[in-house]
Parts: sequence; C-alpha cells; structure tokens
Amino acid sequence: MDLSKVLSISGKPGLFKMMAQTKNGVVVESIIDKKRFTAFGNEQISSLEEISIFAEDEDLPLIDVFKLIFKKLEGKKALSHKSNNKEIKEFFEDVLPSYDKERVYVSDIKKVINWYNLLTEKEFFDFPEEEEKVDEEKSSDSNEESKPDEKAEKPEEAKSIDG
Repeated sequence: MDLSKVLSISGKPGLFKMMAQTKNGVVVESIIDKKRFTAFGNEQISSLEEISIFAEDEDLPLIDVFKLIFKKLEGKKALSHKSNNKEIKEFFEDVLPSYDKERVYVSDIKKVINWYNLLTEKEFFDFPEEEEKVDEEKSSDSNEESKPDEKAEKPEEAKSIDG
C-alpha cells in the first residue's frame, strides 16, 4: 500500500487520495464519498507516509502502526474513534506499548484509529501479500545461501573459458 498518495487536510474530515498536482495545490478525491476538489497550498496537507508516532525509542512511521493494528485485529476494523478515552488508550497501548504517553495525545490516537478504520473499510490494506513476498524473498535467499559451491564454480568456469 502506498500512503504517499493518501492525504490528511487540516480542517477537513476524512482522508483524501491525491489525483493530480496543480499550480496552486493538488486535486484530491475524498476516500469517503469520492468527491473531488482542489486543496490549495495554504492549507495544511500531510501525506500519511510522512506521519509518525512518537515512541520511547524512536518515532514509528504510521504505516508500521497500521501494520501492528492490522496484525493484532487480523484485518478487522478497530474500536470506534468515538469510544471513551480510557478504552482508546488501552487499545493503543496494547497495540503499541512503547508509544510516548506524554507526547501522543488521545486526539492523535483517535485520528489513527479513525484513519485505520476508514482505510480498512475501503480495502486499502494489502499487508498479507507484502508479508508473503518478504517470506518468498527470504526463502529464495536461504536457498541460494545453501548452495555456495555452485555459485563459486560458475565464476571460475567463466574465467577458464575467457583465459
């Protein structure tokens, strides 16, 4: 999933897909109702790819937070962002225990949950396929590593032909 084209616009509810860039801004389409409009450069526009969550060790990109939630909930929607603050904090701490409790506010967590639910509802996530690709790459790497003698022989054969 490419979050670089998914935008949050300050003062506007929901998330938006970037459709095209204009001289003064970007043409966006609401993920909720598919309505298009121009968001101008003077508005605060953030790509979800650029957003991260403060953690105790280092900041965690939003995509990684979404992956943790997705894995924890097995691809299902999370609790409502309108749940009470205690439930929201408990849920987020269960998903990401190392988040910085002093710098990450409940309002931030509510946005993350709301965005996650919206993206889940609109089927933006394709994490299982990404994990399978990573597993396939690891298995092919381990197969190559298990046959180091064959690799060593091929370059020597090539050298003897040229020599």
